[in-house]
Amino acid sequence: METKTSSSNFIKSIVTEDIASGKVKEVITRFPPEPNGYLHIGHAKSICLNFELAAEFKGRTNLRFDDTNPVKEDIEYVESIKEDVKWLGFEWDGLFFASNYFGEMYDRALILIRKGLAYVDDQTADQIRETRGTLTAPGQESPYRNRSVEENLELFQSMKQGNIPDGGKVLRAKIDMASPNVNLRDPILYRVVHAHHHNTGDEWCIYPMYAFAHPLEDAIEGVTHSICTLEFEDQRPFYDWVVRECEMKWTPHQYEFARLNVTNTVMSKRKLKQLVDEKAVDGWDDPRMPTISGLRRKGYTPEAIRTFCREIGVTKSYGIVDERMLEHFIREDLKLKALRTMAVLQPLKVVITNYPEGQTEWLEAENNSENPEMGNRQIPFSREIYIERDDFMDNPPPKYFRLFPGNEVRLKHAYFIKCEKVIHDDNGNAIELHCTYDIETKSGSGFTGRKVKGTIHWVDASHAVPAQFRLYEPLITEEADDDGKSFLEHVNPNSLEVLEGFVEPGMKETAGGDKFQFFRHGYFNVDPKDSTPEHPVFNRIVSLKSSFVI
Repeated sequence: METKTSSSNFIKSIVTEDIASGKVKEVITRFPPEPNGYLHIGHAKSICLNFELAAEFKGRTNLRFDDTNPVKEDIEYVESIKEDVKWLGFEWDGLFFASNYFGEMYDRALILIRKGLAYVDDQTADQIRETRGTLTAPGQESPYRNRSVEENLELFQSMKQGNIPDGGKVLRAKIDMASPNVNLRDPILYRVVHAHHHNTGDEWCIYPMYAFAHPLEDAIEGVTHSICTLEFEDQRPFYDWVVRECEMKWTPHQYEFARLNVTNTVMSKRKLKQLVDEKAVDGWDDPRMPTISGLRRKGYTPEAIRTFCREIGVTKSYGIVDERMLEHFIREDLKLKALRTMAVLQPLKVVITNYPEGQTEWLEAENNSENPEMGNRQIPFSREIYIERDDFMDNPPPKYFRLFPGNEVRLKHAYFIKCEKVIHDDNGNAIELHCTYDIETKSGSGFTGRKVKGTIHWVDASHAVPAQFRLYEPLITEEADDDGKSFLEHVNPNSLEVLEGFVEPGMKETAGGDKFQFFRHGYFNVDPKDSTPEHPVFNRIVSLKSSFVI
């Protein structure tokens, strides 16, 4: 991967100062996803930030799985996350799991109990929630808060040995139930969960809470800059408390930035999982999904996503990025890379009545007019071709320059044709056009006798390869409420349109992931799952034009 420096931002400035002052000798960052779903475009921003920042300062970045909840986590998600990080172009220095530290976390919890800073609480989850207080009212102390150190040690050991049912007891930090920061009102450190863990099996039946485990993981790995999103800002005091009171050797520091929000895009793993579970989409890698695997299947490139993540910047200000900005960068990345060819998505047959029957000629076509180094190709032309149905109208409005009875247009890379006759079905729909061509008007011949205002694309009928085209619109059209039912009601029923048409014969040799620009239709990607040589499937990545300005 080409190495590029990260854009200037406040976190980069902090790192620069830490290096200059000698506070930090080596920059160590981490990307710490929970393996409870597939990564989305918001995670891509965090991946790029952590890996590129460390690389710029010749430091290290760990990939660490925060797998502290066995009920929601799965090895499938672990493997998908590793694949996504690699596909984006990054290599981690260390691969770690929070579950590998469960033994040390347990020992650190014992330290807190012995110091009188943690206790076992018998209250239910609802009771703890009800007595936590509000932003304006302090919480109420648990009746079990003043248990002795010996009793807490004994009860915690009993929890570990599997003698307590799920929800029967929890271990809580003993901090301050009157703190204005709700996160310091005796947060839960451990809960009982009798569930099989993807990494540790059935070794444990107590699991640390994320807020307790995360700072310990950073400290164990010697992370210097723990970068997270703004929703964790209020938890930073607890993060520091855990590192300090657990007497960790290394002292990491947490820094927060604004998470990525994109218009018409779901940025919640919970909601994305709901879409998958309810079969509103075809899995996590459905091209309508904002997951990295979905974007990859749709046809986005890692270069475009990395550039997008750099350009949106890193700030503490909440904002929403227009989805057209991401589309802009894939257009920019593909415009000089993609083969420009012709495809007919909604075919209308054209018979060129004065073209010799049984004859086929091969015409020269450039592969990319903006990149001559991509060379040329040969395309067949004969008596019968297909054009787009919307390139013809029986009764066109003014300034309609495509095909209609009596009008002449240029076939791209070929000849002028003139519509002489229209055949209709019983409902009055055009099903076949009879046209004539002018042999003198061949593209590249230098013909200057007359001009036409319209140029349309086409595919030779005798050599055309049947293909499927999938056109996408935003999956979510409005901002959905947090309620699950109302969220699903906001799914766009017209987010996918499937068309059956034709492509040039050279497209039969395509492979999954190949990308093309189809004349006037946009950029398309060969679907890596459903496409076959006999019937290729193309996902539209993005249309050709946008009004968005960077």
